[in-house]
Amino acid sequence: MKLNRLALIVFGAAISVAPAFAQDKAVKPAQDMNITKMAAGQKTKVTGVVLKREADTFYIRDINGGDIQVVLNNFTKVQEKKSNFFRSGKNYSTTNLLRGLVVEVEGKGDGNGALVADKVRVKDSDLMVARTVESRVTPVEGRVGEAEGRITNTEENAKRLSGQLDELSAITSTVRGEAKAAGESARTAQVTADTAIAGVEATNKRMETWISSLDDYDAKRGITVNFKVAKFDLSDDAKAALDEIATQAKTERGYMIEVMGFASADGGEMKNRALSQKRADAVVRYLAENHMIPLRRIVTPFGYGEAQAVADNTTKEGREQNRRVEVKLLVNKGLTGQPAPVQMQRPANTSMDATSRPREASKN
Repeated sequence: MKLNRLALIVFGAAISVAPAFAQDKAVKPAQDMNITKMAAGQKTKVTGVVLKREADTFYIRDINGGDIQVVLNNFTKVQEKKSNFFRSGKNYSTTNLLRGLVVEVEGKGDGNGALVADKVRVKDSDLMVARTVESRVTPVEGRVGEAEGRITNTEENAKRLSGQLDELSAITSTVRGEAKAAGESARTAQVTADTAIAGVEATNKRMETWISSLDDYDAKRGITVNFKVAKFDLSDDAKAALDEIATQAKTERGYMIEVMGFASADGGEMKNRALSQKRADAVVRYLAENHMIPLRRIVTPFGYGEAQAVADNTTKEGREQNRRVEVKLLVNKGLTGQPAPVQMQRPANTSMDATSRPREASKN
């Protein structure tokens, strides 16, 4: 059964990605899909695979092959569909509703035929698989979108170069005819024509190298923001650092932002993972709400828990450094030219007040 759900998730991601390569991004999903209309006011529960995600809307395909538009609002709850009835389920943010994820939606139809979601339930194992698939798919889509404009310009340049080659070929023929009568002057002209052809060929090789670099990204800048014990809210220093990297990102072409959350080693492993994910989600929400960074520009945020520690967890200072989120600005190599070194900036750790310090050893 787990293998079948994994296959369903991967298949859902594949069919949701395919239209992005073949169709204009301005085309609405309703024009590309066989949308099933929901009766207004009717309570409905459906299960399906997420095909496409927008800001407050996503589309799913149910087991009968019908496509349904699902609308999110401030009252929508995203919860874990748990198999163990003796523990409470997790609550997720709506940013976790990724393409390829199997979801169960409860809600009512609205006047437009969409399903307004009251509850969305997902399995934790399905969410982990969908995050892995999304982290591979999103950068590829971003690179294809950037490459479309580059390819158009490349085709125009190729036409111009083709015309130049035709002209050079005609000049070469004329010079060769005159060489029979002009002797040394004709040989000089021949050398000039050959040099021009070599220059065109060198230009073609540089263009091929540039096009091949569109698949690669450089980490142009990185920052680290720290958190208080067991907290995931952003300090003023963290917000200031995020303001800087968001401002720089808007000046770049073909950029992506990578967000990774971490925690120190105190506390349980599952608690640390959940806390680090909340920290990563807090950074994503700040960038999206305060700087209008599109979610398609953000690599799926992930919480690594206590893994990949940067300092010794047996010391207070080390634990403060490990309670962090790392944010990297990635820029397409084909647009930046030479790779730029990563400049990691680590703001001062958030200091603890006197009342919270005795509890530090038991929280993360």
